Amino acid sequence: MNTIKLFVSSTPKNLHLRIAFTLFLVIFFIALASSTSMAQENAETAEVAETAETVETAEPEAPAEPYEVVDYRNFFGLDGRLAIWIIAQLHLMFAAFVLGVPIFAVIVEIIGAKSGDIRFDNLAREFTKLLSAAFATTASLGGLMAFALYGLYPGFMRYMTDVFHPFMFIYAICFFGEAFCLYGYYYSWDLLAKKGKWFHITLGIMLNLFGTALMLLANSWATFMMAPGGINMETGTVQSLYHAFYNFLWMPLNIHRLIANVAFGGFVVGAYAAVKFMGARSHEEKAHYDWMGYIGNFVGLGALIPLPFAGYYLGREIYSASPVMGNIMMGGAFSWTFIIQAILIGMLFIGGNYYLWNGMSRIKGAERYTPYIKYINIIIIFCFAVWLTPHNLPLSGEERALIGEQYHPFSKFFGVMAAKNAVVNLLILSTFFSFLLYRRANKGETMPFSSHGKSAKVALIITAGLTILYLAWYALGLRGIELEENIKQYLSPLITCLVIQIIAIVITILLTFANRGKFAQAFLFGVTIITSVMYMAYYGFVVMEKANLVLRYLSVAQVSIVISCLIVNTIIDIFLFKNAKEVGGIQWGKIPLRAQYALLLLCVAIVTLMGLMGFIRSGLRMNWHIYGFMQDTSAGAFTPSIAYMGWTVSLIVIIFLALLAFVFWLAGLGEKKKQHS
Repeated sequence: MNTIKLFVSSTPKNLHLRIAFTLFLVIFFIALASSTSMAQENAETAEVAETAETVETAEPEAPAEPYEVVDYRNFFGLDGRLAIWIIAQLHLMFAAFVLGVPIFAVIVEIIGAKSGDIRFDNLAREFTKLLSAAFATTASLGGLMAFALYGLYPGFMRYMTDVFHPFMFIYAICFFGEAFCLYGYYYSWDLLAKKGKWFHITLGIMLNLFGTALMLLANSWATFMMAPGGINMETGTVQSLYHAFYNFLWMPLNIHRLIANVAFGGFVVGAYAAVKFMGARSHEEKAHYDWMGYIGNFVGLGALIPLPFAGYYLGREIYSASPVMGNIMMGGAFSWTFIIQAILIGMLFIGGNYYLWNGMSRIKGAERYTPYIKYINIIIIFCFAVWLTPHNLPLSGEERALIGEQYHPFSKFFGVMAAKNAVVNLLILSTFFSFLLYRRANKGETMPFSSHGKSAKVALIITAGLTILYLAWYALGLRGIELEENIKQYLSPLITCLVIQIIAIVITILLTFANRGKFAQAFLFGVTIITSVMYMAYYGFVVMEKANLVLRYLSVAQVSIVISCLIVNTIIDIFLFKNAKEVGGIQWGKIPLRAQYALLLLCVAIVTLMGLMGFIRSGLRMNWHIYGFMQDTSAGAFTPSIAYMGWTVSLIVIIFLALLAFVFWLAGLGEKKKQHS
């Protein structure tokens, strides 16, 4: 106690005050914190109670709308299918030009490099100038098409992306490769003109490879929609990506489109040359564009000759993939579109031959072949008339009663495939004969075949040998086909015709070696016409009546015989007139103006034909996105009428030609600026 008192008494007075004030502050803040905490808890309790009362008395809020998956949309009020139809067809037309022109542009450049003729190099460069101008438009339309597909058909594109997404990345890589090769090929022309010419040609070849790869990839998506493979047809599960890509119709469409692209590019280039020819002021310009138009027509007709064969192959495979689709194509809703197709193809053959005959006026010495033209013209018009004859005419009951039978007599015989296949082959042989006449128009006497040495004999033997091997392979294949005996017996005449053609080729080679080349060509022509046109036309009617299944093999035999004749006679003709003396030179630029209108007609016809066939190929699926698996349930899932199709295709043709003219005009502005500077 004394100690505490001593401590207190010894502590300073101001320190006492500080301790007391500190204790007061501590007690005050503790009390304040406690009261604040209690007040906050009371407020929260009251708020919870009030909220509970509000929840009990308030009506429940409506739930938010869930995300809706849309499968179809319209294009600013326009039917989505119509928008896709127009955009996709325009893209395909420009793509056909961009893919077809580089093929013969590089070939022309190679000819120029081998021969040293600068004209071929300049021509290849002008082809590529058109190509570079159209490439950006093609890419823009492709991007618009992709956006439209994903925007207007999201459900369908979702599934297609699930199946083909690996190939879509490859497509993008190939697109960049094509773009780099194209602009490298075009802008390095002068840089690589002297020392790097073959490297420049390699760039052109790479351009063609990338372009072809793009076409093959896109074709697999289109044919998958027609004949799906590699998926479970009930669940859609991908079972084999390889078979989804390499589906049943992929290769037939590849062959058909590749040939068609070359023909399309050739005729479009011919029309460009015709316009430039009509606007040319100097003789040099007229001569250049006359030559360019001739090359374009030559390429177009050269690709058009095998195109019906490729088209028949594609059509036959469509029948094999789906008999229902095949019957719709030729005997149902699309049968009359093939009458329109026949008219357009007839226009192409007649227009191409007409241009060749007009072109003979620029060649001195061609007058001796003029008498043949009227006979060729009669044959072509007859073939054209048979080809466009329909089988079923839209007759009323009274008209049928007047006829006295179901079919009109002309339709009964000329409206069926037996007659049509025969006249198509005769039309092709006639056009090939026109080529031969034009080629030898300024040539005099032929050179003896023996004067060309062993190389000519080796080339002819190899060509004929490969042709004979193919014919023999197909004949043996016919013998091995498993059919009922009462049907298989009708294959024997086809095998006999193939053997006759093989013997005819051997005799043709022997006659050529004996310096009887012209007679050998005529002999092979005669045998081919007798077997593939005359006899097989008759036998086609027999087969249709007694063994309809054999008709597909008969058509292939016809095609094989005709192709063998074209190949062998071409090789013989090359050596017959090699180094032959010229009767008169070719006066380029001196051609009637009407020939240029023929080139314009050919361009319009091929563009219209491509639009028509695009409608047929896509429309065969009817109301299916993916035939047999994914049905189209949109408002536009109906087969358009012929009138609706006609208006739409006509609109597409007008837009394409207008865009093409604008693109070529822009390319010409750059050329004028260069000449002015």
